[in-house]
Amino acid sequence: MERIGAARDLVLGYVRALNAIDEAMRVAIPSLERLADVLGLARSRRIRRSDHIGAYSYTVHGAGCRFVSDNGSEVDVDFAADGSEVFDLWRLRWYGLSLPDPVDVTDEEMRSAARSLQQLLTEVRPGWFSVAS
Repeated sequence: MERIGAARDLVLGYVRALNAIDEAMRVAIPSLERLADVLGLARSRRIRRSDHIGAYSYTVHGAGCRFVSDNGSEVDVDFAADGSEVFDLWRLRWYGLSLPDPVDVTDEEMRSAARSLQQLLTEVRPGWFSVAS
């Protein structure tokens, strides 16, 4: 049970970190309506594909972006066609391992934890989650 609790805390920590990044990026880039807009801004060269803003460095990639906080924790997120933020078990694992006190839980523990948070998360396809609107 303790490992499921650790997995749940990891998933909640990822969501909190994602929300903090969203807030920090909106403050730094007032034209940002949602975090997914970073992709369009980078593709149109209005911002660099890789830079440091506030307490985060970011790198735009494919369908998403990787953010690294000044404490070293990494949040990698993809964006769906509608601009919603989506993440999979690999991204959750990477986040957990990047924490100052690394958390390593199995995919099954993370999947169970994410699925137990149905009020907060939606499983958009097997193993991929989005914060519920």
